[in-house]
Amino acid sequence: MDIAMILELLIVLGALYVGSRYGSLALGAISGIGLALLVLCFGLKPGNPPTDVIYIIIAAVTCAGMMQASGGMDWLIQLAEKLLRKHPNHITFLAPLCTFFLTVLVGTGHVVYTLMPIICDISLKKGIRPERPCGVASIASQVGITCSPIAAAVASFVVISNANGFDVNNLQVIGITIPACLCGLIAAAALSYKRGLDLDKDPQFQERLKDPKMKEYMYGSEATLLDKEITKEAKRAVYIFVGALLLIVMYSVFQIAGHDLRPTFNGKPIGMNIIIQIVMITAAAFMIIFCKAAPKKAVGGAVWQSGMVAVVAIYGIAWLADTYFSNYLDVMKGGLEGIVSEHPWTIAFAFFAVSVLINSQGAVVVSMLPLAYSLGIPGPVLLGVLPSVYGYFFIPNYPSDIATVNFDRSGTTVIGKYLLNHSFMMPGLVSVVVSTLVAMLLTWMVY
Repeated sequence: MDIAMILELLIVLGALYVGSRYGSLALGAISGIGLALLVLCFGLKPGNPPTDVIYIIIAAVTCAGMMQASGGMDWLIQLAEKLLRKHPNHITFLAPLCTFFLTVLVGTGHVVYTLMPIICDISLKKGIRPERPCGVASIASQVGITCSPIAAAVASFVVISNANGFDVNNLQVIGITIPACLCGLIAAAALSYKRGLDLDKDPQFQERLKDPKMKEYMYGSEATLLDKEITKEAKRAVYIFVGALLLIVMYSVFQIAGHDLRPTFNGKPIGMNIIIQIVMITAAAFMIIFCKAAPKKAVGGAVWQSGMVAVVAIYGIAWLADTYFSNYLDVMKGGLEGIVSEHPWTIAFAFFAVSVLINSQGAVVVSMLPLAYSLGIPGPVLLGVLPSVYGYFFIPNYPSDIATVNFDRSGTTVIGKYLLNHSFMMPGLVSVVVSTLVAMLLTWMVY
């Protein structure tokens, strides 16, 4: 590794660090500065932007945004709230399951913001320390990304793996990640069940209760969507969305069974990435026509906006990383081959470390997976460590974590004085470690 290579690596890391501090669109835009320096100043050959993955994200987010615009997302949140209010004593386990499956269904963790105040409200009114369900529920909303057939991380893994000789589809990926991540979340919820002091024994909470204004703030209002009227068009949009997901899964099932239904051109079936795009865009069109989903309202919604932010982030980050790695691939192979040949699973630490800097699991997959394959790591091993691409809970600056802290009126869900001693650290570490270990075991059994 020469001076130029080290300096260029510092530029890459610096761009990621500065981008993560600004957040949102800045991740992708500031990566562009790093890309300009590498190409225009240091003369590196530009890498390839991840266009296939970006197209999938745009199609999926457009479909999910239309469902939100039609009111379908409110119906899903209502169903989750009914479950939580029916079984409030088990909210520490049920809340993360609700946020997890909402993310699995829609493909983005940003759909849970409406549910988080409800989780806080139910637990507080029941006398359960809100930090217990809130901390693990926020983690679960992000864990579900590697378990959604339309999420960027899963789509990226499939596209890149197929290009590198590992023939796997979306259904096979989530067939590993869903049970593995559920095991991780259950372990995290179990350790959160008696976490911290009960509210009646917490001196800080009891001190806040003595203030009448603070007591009114905590107990005086109720967060709920149960009184919101759900239209038939909203329900119809959910049926269309779920139908689109089932159609995508059906193509994968028949592919696994040896009866591939995908159209064939020049003796080769079209990729599942094309199937996903066609199905999602078509479903979005059906929602506009049959569910009164207003495109302008969809564009203004949280799902569509967060998805477009993810597009820009992945575009900039992945292009920057591919430019650097592709130019120094031979050097990296020589330095890492010994480690990864003996212990290929150690790539999980690299995935996790990069995710701490990059607030996007899809961007981690797109930027790091080609390097992992080039190092000779087998596809099943990489599938086994896929849950390790979620590490951005480590530094609590992600929107879902910040929002959860603000939603908890009791003040028990916190970002600690020393930054890393926050409410999401324990459930995050437990979930990722257990999920990765279980996924590795499952891939060993299956492959």
